[in-house]
Amino acid sequence: MYENETKLAEYFHQLSKLLTTLDHGVFKILVEKFMNVHDAGGKVILAGNGGSAAISSHVAVDLTKAARVRATNFSDADMITCFSNDYGYEHWLENALNFYADKNDVVVLISSSGQSSNMVNAAKYAVNMGLDLVTLTGFSRDNPLKDLGQINLWVNSKMYNHIETVHQTWLLAVVDAIAALRVKL
Repeated sequence: MYENETKLAEYFHQLSKLLTTLDHGVFKILVEKFMNVHDAGGKVILAGNGGSAAISSHVAVDLTKAARVRATNFSDADMITCFSNDYGYEHWLENALNFYADKNDVVVLISSSGQSSNMVNAAKYAVNMGLDLVTLTGFSRDNPLKDLGQINLWVNSKMYNHIETVHQTWLLAVVDAIAALRVKL
């Protein structure tokens, strides 16, 4: 696919364009939401499948350490396999929220396709609990996960690595913005 420099340059050009599509107003709302959850004594709960689970883990650590916003993620193999065994894979995540989510928490669900049944079921559960829900998706603009979130960050791409790179970069930009604000306080 990338046998010449032109194709590689086009790959990075497309990625660069996608990175700049985040609406500044939505970015500010997300920064404020994460700061407010901290001030209210809540936490940010992040989850994803595959590469999105790795993003969830990375962002949770950076939110906690760099931005001083308590955060956790559901990417531990023991939790996933235990809850999947007991409740079914499509319901493991909503059951994890049942055990761990508190009323002031913000749930962040990351799914490149926005079609994963475990993510959609967890989103429905979070909404029913009255939790704030942030979704990060790609592929089709009309995906079921995106339709459930109060804040939706959608990447207009059908390439998994572009979508995941953009999701991670956007979330880490939020972390860096909060960390910079905390230094000023």
